[in-house]
Amino acid sequence: MRRLTNLLTNPRRRIRSDESGFTLIELLVVLVIISILLAIAVPSYLGFKKRAEKHASNSNVRSSIPSTEAYYSDHETYAGMDLAALQAIDQGISSALVVTVTGGGAGYTLSFTQGGCTATGNGPGGTITNTCP
Repeated sequence: MRRLTNLLTNPRRRIRSDESGFTLIELLVVLVIISILLAIAVPSYLGFKKRAEKHASNSNVRSSIPSTEAYYSDHETYAGMDLAALQAIDQGISSALVVTVTGGGAGYTLSFTQGGCTATGNGPGGTITNTCP
């Protein structure tokens, strides 16, 4: 019986006297692991962000082209075309779009900046170019 009592009280004594916590080495290992994960994740995130900004700026210019052509079909010129005129045709056009009429109404330039990326579309029938730092 006495032996059974010792078996039950010894673990209780050990638990009360044992100090719990992490050692300095364990904390350093955790910090090293977190640092390695961040070193991998941050450049990937920045790359994804830049590609998303580039595609978003291209998409905003590309989605505005049908409205510019609709404006031309209504007025038979691009002269007088501005952001408000395009938004009257399509309310989904972003208010950050920059519209410039070129050649006395014979052409246009659409420009949109998302983050650091600027997409520019020249028309009619031009291509969209993008500059990202």
